Amino acid sequence: MLTTEAKRFNQIPLSVLDLAPVKEGGNPKESFKESVALAKHVEELGFNRYWLAEHHNMPGIASSATSVIIGHIAGHTKRMRVGAGGIMLPNHATLVIAEQFGTLESLYPGRIDLGLGRAPGSDQGTAFALRRTLNMGPEEFPNQVNELQDYFSDEPVSRVRAIPGQGLDIPLWLLGSSDFSARLAAQKGLYFSFASHFAPAYTIPALKLYRDRFQPSATLDKPYAMVGVNVIAADTDEKARYLATSQQQQFLDIRKGKTRKLQPPVEDLGLSPMEKQAVEESLDPRTTIIGSHETVRRGLESFQEETQADEMIITSQIFDLEARLRSYEIVGELMD
Repeated sequence: MLTTEAKRFNQIPLSVLDLAPVKEGGNPKESFKESVALAKHVEELGFNRYWLAEHHNMPGIASSATSVIIGHIAGHTKRMRVGAGGIMLPNHATLVIAEQFGTLESLYPGRIDLGLGRAPGSDQGTAFALRRTLNMGPEEFPNQVNELQDYFSDEPVSRVRAIPGQGLDIPLWLLGSSDFSARLAAQKGLYFSFASHFAPAYTIPALKLYRDRFQPSATLDKPYAMVGVNVIAADTDEKARYLATSQQQQFLDIRKGKTRKLQPPVEDLGLSPMEKQAVEESLDPRTTIIGSHETVRRGLESFQEETQADEMIITSQIFDLEARLRSYEIVGELMD
């Protein structure tokens, strides 16, 4: 058990990570319409925040222009926080991100989050196309975080000003799937979100490191950690397992270096023994919870007890929109 104040599952906020999936037979325009429908739905259900992630050169993910779609979602919702989970900072000039999120915060005050990652969110060729150079690598990430904080401060050191941006209170989150961002978030006293939905084995070590080394700051006086969880919920375990085959196909595509849109669910994946083992190892049942209301409740309660997270962010790669809405509805019922 982690050394932190004990929290029960139904005492913490739940949030949404939307990968803006582009479905087989569909296009990004339809993906954005479905994201708006989902955002409105989960806001009414009481979810805390709605994040979108930066990915590039992926036919099945439409959120590459992340700040643009964040503004679109914020404009169609009223209360829920909206943000990036995350912006891959080495892909960008830091000033541009400060101005973009300064603009978003000015348009939607008190509702914008800026989660930061240091991975490219793409292949090396795409990273080069984004940056025109690979000199700005992940090792520059801490310096870029410092620059962002300066741009958002009331009295920046830099002679260059982020307008909009200067003096705005935009929460910075560091995102991680290893210990690097856990160390940096602890050192700087920032919010931390761990990608346990695809790096389950490193979750507990990263959270412990973050909490043990946390230094209070003007942002936070104590650590605040959020964990990612895949949830495919349906009215029966059998239906949930069927819906989950879309995500499983996507995972296998990534393993094979294959790029295509999100596939419809299938009755039988026809996996080889090696593929079945890969799915089981990477889609850990602790952080990929598939089933009916009771199965999902037990899974989320168990993971909350293990991690003592301050918040959970749920992602659900489900092909059919109505089934996706129902999945979040089932999760939302657990907050009551």
